[in-house]
Amino acid sequence: MIKEHCGVIGAYFLNHKDPSQVIYNALISLQHRGQESFGIASLLGNEILVSKELGLVDYKLIKENLREQTRKVIAHVRYSTTGATTLEDAQPSYSENSDLKIALCFNGNIVNFIELRKKLKERGYLFKGNGDGEVLAAFILESFKEGKDIEKTIYRVYEEVEGAYSTTFLTSDSYLVAFRDPYGFRPLNIGFDNFGNTLIASETVAFDVNDFQEFSSIKPGEMVLINDGKPEIKTLKKVEKRHHCMFEFVYFSRPDSIFENKTIYEVRWNLGRELAKTYKTDADVIVPIPDSSRPAAEAISRETGIPVVEGLIKNRYIGRTFIMPKQDQREKNVKLKLNPVKSLIRGKKVLLIDDSLVRGTTIKRIVEIVRKAGAEKVYVWITCPPIISPCFYGIDIAIHGELIASSRTIEEIRKEIGADELCYQTIEGLKRAIGLGDNICLSCLTGLYPTPLAQKLSNELRNKEVKERYWEIELNV
Repeated sequence: MIKEHCGVIGAYFLNHKDPSQVIYNALISLQHRGQESFGIASLLGNEILVSKELGLVDYKLIKENLREQTRKVIAHVRYSTTGATTLEDAQPSYSENSDLKIALCFNGNIVNFIELRKKLKERGYLFKGNGDGEVLAAFILESFKEGKDIEKTIYRVYEEVEGAYSTTFLTSDSYLVAFRDPYGFRPLNIGFDNFGNTLIASETVAFDVNDFQEFSSIKPGEMVLINDGKPEIKTLKKVEKRHHCMFEFVYFSRPDSIFENKTIYEVRWNLGRELAKTYKTDADVIVPIPDSSRPAAEAISRETGIPVVEGLIKNRYIGRTFIMPKQDQREKNVKLKLNPVKSLIRGKKVLLIDDSLVRGTTIKRIVEIVRKAGAEKVYVWITCPPIISPCFYGIDIAIHGELIASSRTIEEIRKEIGADELCYQTIEGLKRAIGLGDNICLSCLTGLYPTPLAQKLSNELRNKEVKERYWEIELNV
């Protein structure tokens, strides 16, 4: 099955000369969230027009499929965690029945999607692909058929769909809708320009590049409803504690984005400062592994006085290694992606800074590259604590067996990756760096989950030899 960690867009144009440029700018600003496919959907009368393409965002497709009179648009960039890269599983997902047509863009992961998919198939729904975005679209259609009310439909989503979902969708009766799961795992924001236009986006950089100066977070459990006027925002469900994904701060979001009023760059700087306060080093140079660990490296340099050097040069034409769908792709692309500046490394004690250590294969290759470049010693500091348990909420960390820290001690990991020293961020240091107290999701660090099926799946499958994603397995209950 297909799972995504993606970027979503929604837009309402009251008065704009070039909607296609806004959508293109927004998607390009979110390209780091997915490079396998992109797509757009727009309303023309009561018809929804959907266009999708494999690969990177292409202005030509957007321009050809959006007209000047276009008022409502959704768009998507996709990163899959398993399965083939196909147009069928690219988004927006389109679904229809006798009552309604919808196109939907989705960022997150539905934990109980096997159960939902089975129920929808029993009711006669024919799925075109294998993605959980299509399951969510079909569930919305079925729910709307019963009550003919969008607010009640989204409330039912909150009650019956377990997981993370930051979503935008269009309806054939002229609505643009956005909603965010009650826990707020994934980011979703709304912004306005000076001409009455509205933009919804996974990250705030989409507002910056389009000069939308007024923006805020869509709160967990909120729904945004736009017909032909000012957006109507309603809170449909509240939970006791929010669970904003710590990995958005550590790795996934752009450093110039703002997530829950926290600038990502500043959080990453804080992560480096926390490491420098926790550990001592005799390194000669600090080498950040491009790009997300650079702010932390600069902070460590500020605290220790050890210089930062660009000892590893990144090939800008290679995608983000972590979000490549297959492990062999990730391993082969490390050498293509990073090349050492030998004169900066040779004969030095090198302190490598990385944002996270998930499977261990990438950092092992990097340590080898730095040693071959002549480093005397190679130390590794990680800005994220050890990842010991899967993520059920939209990050490609799917089973215990592929997580190096789930079954090994830090010393065993150090030996496995070939480093002379390995130091991880502490959980308390992570919490201080982010600054949101207990309102962050630490499930992959603790094995404790805020939703019941995720906890059940993790507990029952932890010691079993499985290759499928846990949420793809139907338990015998």
